[in-house]
Amino acid sequence: MQILQRRPRRNRLNAGIRAMVQETSLQIADFIFPMFVMEGQGIKSEIKSMPGIFRYSLDTLLIELKEVQSLGIKSICLFPNYPESKKDKYGSESLLPETLYLRALSEVKSKFPDLVIMTDVALDPYSSDGHDGVVENGKIINDETVEILTNMSIAQAKAGADIIGPSDMMDGRVGAIRKGLDRAGFTDVSIMAYTAKYASAFYGPFRDALDSAPKFGDKKTYQMNPANIKEALLEAQLDFEEGADIMMVKPAFSYLDVIKALKDNFNIPISAYNVSGEYAMIKAASQNGWIDGDKAMMEMLLSMKRAGADIILSYFAKEVAVILNEG
Repeated sequence: MQILQRRPRRNRLNAGIRAMVQETSLQIADFIFPMFVMEGQGIKSEIKSMPGIFRYSLDTLLIELKEVQSLGIKSICLFPNYPESKKDKYGSESLLPETLYLRALSEVKSKFPDLVIMTDVALDPYSSDGHDGVVENGKIINDETVEILTNMSIAQAKAGADIIGPSDMMDGRVGAIRKGLDRAGFTDVSIMAYTAKYASAFYGPFRDALDSAPKFGDKKTYQMNPANIKEALLEAQLDFEEGADIMMVKPAFSYLDVIKALKDNFNIPISAYNVSGEYAMIKAASQNGWIDGDKAMMEMLLSMKRAGADIILSYFAKEVAVILNEG
């Protein structure tokens, strides 16, 4: 028999030892659950490309949140679905006091005061052009957009938002939003910046959920080139200096190296967005019997945590919570 000083397999001998030496683990508190609200009543409409994920009218959203909270999920990120009739070039609907989204934030915070509410700050849900900024002559106008985003952030803070999530990738928006919130008296409202948001092919199902695909062109003049990581560090440095409380990498699974780079270089929490396309891939493969969906889900999410994500936005949050509660 071979004499070996080290036999790493001893630490894999049985389930008890494997659990004892496990380096990375998932907790329900790690997760933010993205959810979708739409106009109407009594609506719970499944998104075809995201099995198990629904658009809710406000009344059914409040019912669903009881289950979400009962599972131990402490945070949601809410996205609005608006009809084309309410969209215009400047996203004017986003600032109306009685608009669906602001009413939903207020109602959720009133009914679930302990639930952490993260918002979405970008023009695309409200834009007739489907872009994250104001469009002039086929170009996205940065500074005019930032002014609108700042006002949008203040309106969302007034409605009850705990965390503002600027998802637009406009230059300078984190600093402008921070100043705007502070001047309006919302110094306690946090900013989770979409710091490294890539121009990814994995967003398709999300755009189905919001009916927010660009009406022309693509988003490559503001979302990042998937080939770049130094650029992500530049974006992160700027967001850090401008006052971001948390920095996000989106998507997550194809950008684990970017998550690690931000974690290694900045001493604030790093979040990862496990996006709709990543969710849809596992769901489709699982439904076809090609993979074990639960095991693949947990492996994917563990990889994000292992890479350095402190927080994970994931459509799997409820399923993970069920598994962790049973464990």
